[in-house]
Amino acid sequence: MATLTRTTKKLYDRPVQRSRTYTWLKRLLRKPTAIVGLLIVLAFLVIALTAPWISPHNYDLADFTNARRGPSAVYPLGNDELGRDMLSRLFHGARISLTLGLTSVAIGLLIGVPLGILSGYFGGTLNLLIMSAVDIMLAFPSILLAIMLVAFLGPSLQNAMLAIGILSIPVYTRLVRSSTLTTKEELFIEAARALGASHLTILWRHILPNVLAPVIVQSTLQMAVAIQAAAALGFLGLGAPPDVPEWGNMLQKGRTYIFSAPHIVLYPGLATMLVVFGFSLLGDGLRDVLDPRLNRD
Repeated sequence: MATLTRTTKKLYDRPVQRSRTYTWLKRLLRKPTAIVGLLIVLAFLVIALTAPWISPHNYDLADFTNARRGPSAVYPLGNDELGRDMLSRLFHGARISLTLGLTSVAIGLLIGVPLGILSGYFGGTLNLLIMSAVDIMLAFPSILLAIMLVAFLGPSLQNAMLAIGILSIPVYTRLVRSSTLTTKEELFIEAARALGASHLTILWRHILPNVLAPVIVQSTLQMAVAIQAAAALGFLGLGAPPDVPEWGNMLQKGRTYIFSAPHIVLYPGLATMLVVFGFSLLGDGLRDVLDPRLNRD
């Protein structure tokens, strides 16, 4: 009985080991700018998910009697060049822009991360081939390469997603390769090899978890880049079809009326700027939180 009591006391005296997620969240909450970014991103996510229910009007219903009218009680953000409700179109545009950003980032992740790990881990000829292809892609200005890809594939929302996703592949490849080169020299990798672990086991159980932190940070920042690029392609007429309420499309259609009805370009521009600003703040905060060199607690 006494032995059981002493054992129980030792268990209760043992310090509580907090999870890594809890520690990261605690660090994140200490950074006001990261919290602001997180709130902005969450607000746009909620808007995107609930757009069909919170939109006050049909986003595609034209009313020429209200064309280019400014904000009013019925239309809080005014009407566009065809009399459609700007607020409803912005809400639905949030769904398109965030979907485009997420899809583009997913393409970059699914291709760039494995390429970076393989290049950094195996090296040799494989590394030379992968990094040569990456260097060729990086030699082109990103927006020019996106325009070339969309022009080749044909203007559409799906092709814009694919083009922006391809642009993000070199970013992830170089980032993950750098992290893999550092991680594969650690002692626990040597121990895994000594215990007979296969290459696949080492890559999946040891390399991949240790390169995820910079990948998460880069993905947040890449969302901002993807949304910006999507708006640019939409503005050039290389993204979504003209009738789709994508923010770049709205800017392109409203630029003709920038002096007579400035609200048509003001609100899509503000929405794009705000969501990019939110993802940038969140990405900077996550970088500070997940970088072990900046955190010793």
